[in-house]
Parts: sequence; structure tokens; C-alpha cells
Amino acid sequence: MVATRIPAVNPKQAGLLTRLTYWYARRRFGEVPEPFAVLANSPKLMMAAGVHESLVERASNVLPANIREIAVYRVARTVGCSWCVDFGTMLMRLDDLNIDKLKFIDDYATSPHYDEDERAAIAYADAVTATPPTVTDEQVTDLKKRFGTQGVMELTYQVALENSRARSYAALGITDQGFSQGDACRVPWA
Repeated sequence: MVATRIPAVNPKQAGLLTRLTYWYARRRFGEVPEPFAVLANSPKLMMAAGVHESLVERASNVLPANIREIAVYRVARTVGCSWCVDFGTMLMRLDDLNIDKLKFIDDYATSPHYDEDERAAIAYADAVTATPPTVTDEQVTDLKKRFGTQGVMELTYQVALENSRARSYAALGITDQGFSQGDACRVPWA
């Protein structure tokens, strides 16, 4: 097991709020996601992140799930966050989305596995993720025609949020945990 740069907080060392968060995470995901356990080193930030993620999840209801998830997956892959790729694959599988197409993401522009809406969202995710960003007026105009203004706002927020997650987790040395493999999930403090 690869150790994170900041150690995960073991449930035996955790306060009540963190233990409750771990209980909820195990119930929802089958195991405690390692980012939760590392962020538990700062319980206030862990709670803030949890509340934020819950609110964003509830507010993200304009874009079709396949568009949102494929754009987020592309960011995770581009940034190089193996944990985000792993967890994102699980979320797509649980939403009954086609995860087989992920093998072709590098060739999304020409692959028959992607439709035009997915291609536009992936290209936008690439443009937002580039340093510096390379988003064009034409891209946004096209996305507004496809998904409406609220859809563009949701896509932009989700892509930016995944950039934040992926960069934070990579910086902290958080790597894939086995979520995409079903129940074979490595426990952060095992």
C-alpha cells in the first residue's frame, strides 16, 4: 500500500464527528474514501468539504449524468489523479453509465463511442483544465445551445471542482483505492 503524504486518521484516533462521517461513507460507498480519512486531519475542513460536495451533488441536475461524469473523468485523467479516476469509474458504473467507453477517451474526438454532446463537454473540460485555460467564446456558445446557460454553469463548476479535487489529492499522495473494482477496496488504515 502506498502511504499518503499526510497519514489518514484511524477511526480509533478520530473524534465523534469524524467517526460519524466514516460510518456514513462506509454505508454509502462500501468503505471510507481515503480523501475523507486524510482530510480528517482538519475536521473543520473535512466537514466543509462534505457539506460542499453534498450541496453540489444536489444542485447538479441540469446536465445529463453521462455528460457531467465523462467531463469530470477527463479532468481526473488529464491531471493524473488515480484516486479520482478510480472513484469516478465507480460512480459511472453505479449510475449505469457505459464505463467501457472510458478506454477510448484519448481518442474521443474521432471515436464512435462518443456522441457530439460528449465530445463538446470533453473538449471544454480540456480547455478549462489547460494552463492557462484555452476556453473560447465559440465553445461556450456551442455548449449553451446544447445544454443551456444553467448546463454550461453546471459543467464549468463540475470541471473546476474536479480540478481542485484532483490536484489536492495528487499533492497529498492519495492514489486509487479499488472502488472501480467493485468491493475490492483498500482501507486507508489497514
